[in-house]
Amino acid sequence: MRIPAYPAAERAVRALAEAVGYARWRREVAVTGRVPEFEDIDEAGAAADIEVLLEAHGATTRAVTLSAADTQRLLARYGIAVLPALPAPDPDSAVRAARRLGFPVALKPTAPHLRHRADLGGVRLDLGGETELRRAYAELTELLGKPEELRLVVQSMAPRGVDTVVRAVIDPAAGAVLSFGLAGAPSLLLGDTAHRLVPATDRDAAELIRSVRTAPLLFGWRGSAPVDTPALEELLLRVSRLVDDHPEVVGADLEPVIVAQHGVHVLGASIRLARPPARTDLGPRSLPPY
Repeated sequence: MRIPAYPAAERAVRALAEAVGYARWRREVAVTGRVPEFEDIDEAGAAADIEVLLEAHGATTRAVTLSAADTQRLLARYGIAVLPALPAPDPDSAVRAARRLGFPVALKPTAPHLRHRADLGGVRLDLGGETELRRAYAELTELLGKPEELRLVVQSMAPRGVDTVVRAVIDPAAGAVLSFGLAGAPSLLLGDTAHRLVPATDRDAAELIRSVRTAPLLFGWRGSAPVDTPALEELLLRVSRLVDDHPEVVGADLEPVIVAQHGVHVLGASIRLARPPARTDLGPRSLPPY
């Protein structure tokens, strides 16, 4: 039997800590949780929609990004609602959209180079009437550019809460991966994002939101009100089911997802579809039963 040797005591301690952590994790995998069933999921309807969309785009293994309407329709098949938003190519259209949705509303750009750029001051919230909306429209177009370049939309206001990001992608080695983090600097700048394999169990979803370093913000940090983490866990599980049921869904991005004291509110979403490539290997690796 070979005896491991390390050039420094610190490395030996680190190796021992990794071994202890691995043993603990192996003990825990026996309690895997369960993949819940949702009675309102329309798997067959989603499959039919996906086939029509792939045919319409002439897609092979090259991914195509769905329109906002097609994305919302597909997500709705899995019980995931995106907060309504209407295009506002001019101030009059913005006012009509706000009247249709009901004040107060938000006004924001959806152009790719401005999306999720809160640092530019390109989002106006809690616009309570026509005068406020027209003033905000003029300010945004003066600050950021022409309406056609900004692709402005009017959206219903969501309750205050914690802004989060939910994503799912296909990793060539691991398969489908579900990711979660807080929106903005925590995930973009600090890389504070957690990941789990799909299909995610209820235990996976609970651990996922608790494993990011900024998780205390969800549970009442420094006297703030805790948000609805059970609703967030359910959203994660629904996204996991969508990706697991349909291998054509090669990417799903929900951002931002506002987790309020009661419920979650998806403000933006995009989905990418592609024909699954033929596999020459045995698929993602898995551990043998413990």
